[in-house]
Amino acid sequence: MSTTPNLVVNGATGACRDAARLLVIEDDRQTRAFLRAGLEESGYVVACAADGGVGLEAARRLRSDAIILDRMLPATDGLTLLQTLRDEGIDTPVLILSAIGSTDERVRGLRAGSDDYLVKPFEMSELVARLEVLLRRRSALSALTHLEFEDLSLDLLASRASRAGKALALQPRALQLLEFLMRNPRQIVTRSMILHTVWNYDFDPRTNVIDVYVSNLRREINRPGLTQLLHTVRGVGFRLSPEA
Repeated sequence: MSTTPNLVVNGATGACRDAARLLVIEDDRQTRAFLRAGLEESGYVVACAADGGVGLEAARRLRSDAIILDRMLPATDGLTLLQTLRDEGIDTPVLILSAIGSTDERVRGLRAGSDDYLVKPFEMSELVARLEVLLRRRSALSALTHLEFEDLSLDLLASRASRAGKALALQPRALQLLEFLMRNPRQIVTRSMILHTVWNYDFDPRTNVIDVYVSNLRREINRPGLTQLLHTVRGVGFRLSPEA
C-alpha cells in the first residue's frame, strides 16, 4: 500500500493482479471506507483521494480504469475537476456519485463529461453493475483503437506508437502505414496494397514512395538489440513478423 497526503492506494496482489483499477474521490470518511471495502470485495483495486486537489493529481498520475467522483469536494469541486480532466484529454470513464440528484444537476454532470451519474443513497450492487457497463464500453473502444503486435503498440486515438515501451518518432502517414501492417501481421503486403490502402491511389510503378516510408519505419522499429520485425520480401512486398 502506498500513501501520499489524503491519498491511499491499495496495490494489486495475487489473484487481483489483473483487476480493474478504480479511483474513488470522496471527502466523507465513512462513505469512502464503505466504497473501498465494497469495491475491493468485488475484485477491484482501489485508490482513494479525500479532496478534489489530491483527486485531480491522482487522476492524472494513476490513469485508473474508471473514477468514482463526488460532486461536493473541498479544494476543487467535482465538476471543476471533471472539466479539467476532459480539457487535458484524459478520457477515463467517470461515474459521479452525489447527494445532488435533481434532473438539472444530473444533466449538468453528464454535460460536464461524466459517463454516468448515481444519486446517494445508493446500493453497492447497482454501483458495481454501472461500473461494469463503463468498463465494458472502455474495453470495446480500446479493442478498436489500440493495436498490439509482439512488443509494438499503437494508440490510434492518441496517434502514438511505441516499441518495448519506448516511443517511436513517426509522422501521420508513417503511423497509417504501421496501422496497416499491424492489422495484417505475419502476412505479405504488396506495394500496390499499401498504396491503395494508405495513400488511397492505384499503383504507379515509377514511384518509390513506399520504399522511402518503409525504410524510415524500419529504422524506427528494428532498433539494435531488439528482434527485427519489419522485413522486405524480395520482389513481392513487406511483412511484419518476428521471423524473416
